[in-house]
Amino acid sequence: MFNKINFMNDTNIFVSIKEDVEVKNNLLNVHVVISDNEKQLLGEIEEIKDRVVKIKLLGEFREGELYGGVIRKPLLDAEIRPLLENEIPLILGQSQKNALLLGVSPYYNNHPIYLDVNKFFSNHFAIFGNSGSGKSCGLARLMQNVFKNPNVIPYKANFVIFDASGEYTSAFSTINSINPNFNYRVFTTSLTDNTVEKLRIPIWLLSVNDISSLLMANTHSQIPMIEKTLKLARSFAEAGDQAINYKNHIIAKAIMGVLFSDSSPANKKNDIFRIIDSCSTPQFSMDSVVEGVGYTRLFRDCFNIDKTGTFTEGILITEYVSKFIDAKFDSYEPAQNSYFTLNDFEKALEFTLISDGWYKNKQTYSDAMTIRVRLRSLLTGPYSSIFTFPEFINIDQYMNYLFAPNGRKCQIVNINLDDMDDSFAAVITKIFTRLIFDYAKRIPNRGSVPFNILVDEAHRYIKNNDSDDFLYGFNIFNRVAKEGRKYGVMLGVISQRPVELSDTVISQCSNFLIFKTNHPLDVEYIKNMIPNINTEIVEKQKGLQSGTCLGFGTAFKIPVIARMEMPDPMPLSTNSDVVRYWTQ
Repeated sequence: MFNKINFMNDTNIFVSIKEDVEVKNNLLNVHVVISDNEKQLLGEIEEIKDRVVKIKLLGEFREGELYGGVIRKPLLDAEIRPLLENEIPLILGQSQKNALLLGVSPYYNNHPIYLDVNKFFSNHFAIFGNSGSGKSCGLARLMQNVFKNPNVIPYKANFVIFDASGEYTSAFSTINSINPNFNYRVFTTSLTDNTVEKLRIPIWLLSVNDISSLLMANTHSQIPMIEKTLKLARSFAEAGDQAINYKNHIIAKAIMGVLFSDSSPANKKNDIFRIIDSCSTPQFSMDSVVEGVGYTRLFRDCFNIDKTGTFTEGILITEYVSKFIDAKFDSYEPAQNSYFTLNDFEKALEFTLISDGWYKNKQTYSDAMTIRVRLRSLLTGPYSSIFTFPEFINIDQYMNYLFAPNGRKCQIVNINLDDMDDSFAAVITKIFTRLIFDYAKRIPNRGSVPFNILVDEAHRYIKNNDSDDFLYGFNIFNRVAKEGRKYGVMLGVISQRPVELSDTVISQCSNFLIFKTNHPLDVEYIKNMIPNINTEIVEKQKGLQSGTCLGFGTAFKIPVIARMEMPDPMPLSTNSDVVRYWTQ
């Protein structure tokens, strides 16, 4: 069919078609084998013009395996022939250990296409596509194939899906019928849907950065307020003599700070009573008995103001309070395993803002009030129940609660964020991702408990120029993208607007499934940001049919076009049937 090579450049060879061979349009995208006496290469026909064929070099066959990339160019007298039927599995993969069915090839008579499970799911991956391109169905089918796969039984898998619009709640509901050891769990943020488990997050497992995001902190001065509050909330929740002595110490220091401030007696009294209202002990409460020489006073009565505008028992209260200050408690660290609620946190915040003088500083007053108001809004708003947990559990127990309730292993946990606004949903995804990442880092046998975090509509949550970068110096998704793989935490990013995503996250993805994408900014972004992609691959995806994707990366032998089977059950991502609803 082909003559010898006419000429070549870095990535392509050019050959003419023999005179007695009829040129057919279906030669485009056909794979050919280029052989000389030293090596055997794989190429793909990209262009036919004036009986000259442009062939892109894709890889090299060695010992019955295809290796992507070409180091050595073919000799000019190399033989060129179409790929044989029995060689197709070498480029499309085959059903064997560690293989997973992706779809079928429209170029090779629906020959199955397999990817390498380990190379795909032990790395970060991205799925891009326009609305209606088959992106949601593609993810659902991919995950269903994971659990139907006879080559790898994923009993100990841990998939978390952040389901932005509730599309996948039913897509994995039948995995238990595939294998009784497979289980699927759905959590909802809906306040009205009582058929699904409510999402619950223990507030004490949150870090300073988590709470800062939750309260939408936007200045650096608010971070130490929240840091001190979190420490106090844990301290206030502790019991025992040591804990009470510490509480007395910090209460006494706070009261002494107020007593020796330049505020009026009335304001001092008000601030001290607010401190006691935020945190009290047997020694510091409104009804605590303060002993003088030959007489006693209730704590509240020590702050009566006489005609001269001073406290009637100023000396007595100063002597009483000062004896509880113990410098050894200045370095006291509360236990991390303390149960407290959002209401307890609010009291600790009020204590912090008064005792540290945040209200009295003109520069920080606004920041302090903002945090206070936002916490109050959270407490009285619809999302407060998310942070209401009935009893103390640690991070290990919480992971078991999510993935193995009552000893029943759940391989897929779906967190349905459909009833939550984007800003709050973004905080929830960050909190869960941070919890999983920190948990995985603590596992002694590093990477032995893999987690795959799938973020649907990721452009809503994994953004460029996130405010986290400014406030905390890092973004949890960027950190997982750069460090997660070695701890067994991998991201799956699903989006119809890749241009809005974090550059750092996308640059760390090793595998891509790209459905039809037309927006010129997104197409250009894909071309510029994704490693090992060329213009030809980008152009191919523009003409894809719905449900057909371009797959490439470390899990594939070469870039492939795959037509994926429709999922069963389907995700709730289809268009509204307007004719039906207009006419019924």
